Amino acid sequence: MIDKLVIVESPAKANTIKKFLGGSSKVVASMGHIRDLPKSKLGVDIEHDFEPEYINIRGKGTLINSLKKDAKEAKNIYLATDPDREGEAIAWHLAYILGLDPKTANRVTFNEITSKAVKAGISNPRNIDLNLTDAQQARRVLDRIVGYKISPVLWKKVQKGLSAGRVQSVAVRLIVEREEEIENFIPEEYWNITLIASDFPTKTQFECKFIGKDGKKLELHSKEDVDEVLKNLEGAKYIVKEIKKGEKKRTPAPPFTTSTMQQEASRKLNFAIKKTMSVAQTLYEGVRLPEHGLTGLITYMRTDSTRISEEARAAAKEVITAKFGEQYYENRYYRTKKDAQDAHEAIRPAHIELSPEDIKESLTPDQFKLYRLIYNRFIASQMSPAVYDTLTVNIDGNNYNFRANGQTLKFKGFMILYVEGEDIEQTEEFTKIPVLHENEEVKKEDLKSKQSFTEPPPRYTEASLVKALEEKGIGRPSTYAPTITTILARHYIEKNQKQLAPTDLGRIVNKLLIENFPDIINVEFTAKIEEDFDKIAEGEEKWKDVIRRFYGPFSVTLDRVEKELEHVQLEPEVSNVPCEK
Repeated sequence: MIDKLVIVESPAKANTIKKFLGGSSKVVASMGHIRDLPKSKLGVDIEHDFEPEYINIRGKGTLINSLKKDAKEAKNIYLATDPDREGEAIAWHLAYILGLDPKTANRVTFNEITSKAVKAGISNPRNIDLNLTDAQQARRVLDRIVGYKISPVLWKKVQKGLSAGRVQSVAVRLIVEREEEIENFIPEEYWNITLIASDFPTKTQFECKFIGKDGKKLELHSKEDVDEVLKNLEGAKYIVKEIKKGEKKRTPAPPFTTSTMQQEASRKLNFAIKKTMSVAQTLYEGVRLPEHGLTGLITYMRTDSTRISEEARAAAKEVITAKFGEQYYENRYYRTKKDAQDAHEAIRPAHIELSPEDIKESLTPDQFKLYRLIYNRFIASQMSPAVYDTLTVNIDGNNYNFRANGQTLKFKGFMILYVEGEDIEQTEEFTKIPVLHENEEVKKEDLKSKQSFTEPPPRYTEASLVKALEEKGIGRPSTYAPTITTILARHYIEKNQKQLAPTDLGRIVNKLLIENFPDIINVEFTAKIEEDFDKIAEGEEKWKDVIRRFYGPFSVTLDRVEKELEHVQLEPEVSNVPCEK
């Protein structure tokens, strides 16, 4: 007899949990989903209020029989799939297959795979959250309808085998539109003048940027503009008009959410989004450590919350004060975005006592790099700000205004451990400024002018695309990696070094979708649907109502497009491979 049968999604997670439960417990893996919509047909009964037609996934028969056999022998069954909508849906399908009463409390979740979290989860089972499963169902059904109804339009007009998708098509649209911006960009000329000055006592040189004239900003757009300024500065005396001293604080970034982890791992470690998620999965599910056996190292890696538990906060304080001293600790709370699903904590180490360096030998190089990034980011998020002394000096010559900015780091704070990467480097320039006094004259060493041109916006990288999708409310943490993987695999976009650019195929498909389905391949629409899914998860909307509202206008558009395409012939593909016959 099995006392506790615990079903999780992956074998690695099963092995880690088995270690905590011991004895008469059995922990098995469902290997992800076990039921889904069929691949061979739409699988959504439009005539009967969008009822999904689920089938057992092909190849899972043996596994299902084995799960049923274990369930028959078990006193208690716990569905411990991942703590998100997808995991809730897998639990719901498992309950159906195993004939479990949905009103029985057999669903357990844990945000981290530690002995304490697992035992607490098992001690407090709950009912399956049908609002969450409905939200997942709504996404699955709506995406299936969009994909299976629009894709044939592409087959008729472009080529067989293409696909459209609600989120992926919007992602392609963003990349195409950015490329068009770059192509249509007209560079504008602008000039900078820099005064290289020095003080008379120490002859220390420093740089001052040209700002304008008589306290008003003056932009220089041509060589003539520059020549006029330089001519008027001939023989000028340069006088210190104002010295402003100040202090600037730089606060640490919050602990990681899925998207900030993906962005930072892309910038700092050069990881593709897909790689980041698969490495994070192994850290979450468990790594074998000599002293501890299989150990989950981080909390759940699909989250858009920056919240952390009081326990983790206390542990961070201990590490910071012991390693760096009291003055480096600051208790910090981070506000989570208004539309975040705040079910989970931020991504943080599950065992703060296990520093990356301590367990380096047990990790692969990629696991070590990502674990160190997550660990340091979390610890830094609870540290004091960095403090800079700032100095701004305004200098005038013949009514023309110049400015020098200087700053010195007074207290490192969190920066002793971690500094957030930037996609675009900071533009502010600092110079080492000698001790100066107001009304003092400084010596002109040189006046340099430089011609520049405005730059087009940069192409998206995986990191900046994730950032844009998140800011625009398109998709959710679990969808970013698969979306980018799909559009690369379909050859709608290509990756060159880190930059994403549309292919000719991507442009053609994008143009066709925008012309025929402008309301669907639309940033606002896609974001609005995400909000509807969130409302279903909160129990504020019924999932079929959301699908009905969507399907009415969609089917009208579809009929019109299909009529227009009746006479379109698919052009045969021309191969570029010469035939040897």
